[in-house]
Amino acid sequence: MISYRPLEGFAEYEAAVEVQRQVWGFAEVEIVPSRLFMLAQRIGGQAIGAFAGERLIGFCLALPAIKRPGEIYLHSHMAAVLEDYQNQGIGRRLKLEQRAEALGRNIRLIEWTFDPLELRNAYFNIERLGVVVRRYVLNQYGTTTSKLHAGMPTDRCVAEWFLDTPRTRAILEGAPRRREPVRARIAVPVEIASLRRRDVARALEIQKAVSEQFLESFDQGLAVTGFERSEAFGTYLLSEWEP
Repeated sequence: MISYRPLEGFAEYEAAVEVQRQVWGFAEVEIVPSRLFMLAQRIGGQAIGAFAGERLIGFCLALPAIKRPGEIYLHSHMAAVLEDYQNQGIGRRLKLEQRAEALGRNIRLIEWTFDPLELRNAYFNIERLGVVVRRYVLNQYGTTTSKLHAGMPTDRCVAEWFLDTPRTRAILEGAPRRREPVRARIAVPVEIASLRRRDVARALEIQKAVSEQFLESFDQGLAVTGFERSEAFGTYLLSEWEP
């Protein structure tokens, strides 16, 4: 039985630090420290855990942010689930817990970043949660020590999750929805996951080509509103879109 609740006390904050070590494999200097989890909760952010019994097996961490005067939103900085508990719906439930807590405080937007080359994560964010993407940041976090990043630039899409729109509610409920007309597509080969391990030079070529397409599309005012999967590609679908 998995339960979900805010983290409580430094023992649980330290457990979240250990989850980071296991999921990302960061060097110690890059680990988000336990005191930041405490601080996030005290200044209006979130530190929500997923527990198997008493054991912390996943978490999400968000910080309060201001987009423009008077417009407060949450920036979801980290979300992680231990490998043995992945692909069981726990990540989605953590995001839904984030959403419910935010709406309870009348916060209507959560943003986070994700790697556009991580296709499973892209599908989850876009098709299962209903985020849109209108911004692309080159090498946002610099080069990290995580094995997951393979020493490559940390290019990131910025996910915008508008929490209480009819579009988002329909996606979360699995209801039929009207798809926005597709104006452009950005295809990423599925083999990118293995290329990061065996041919980083080729992976870098793909990353550069993808980044150029995203930047050009966003300069034209398009937004990512959908994602298609095939055996060979994960494809971002871009449309004209306004919140």
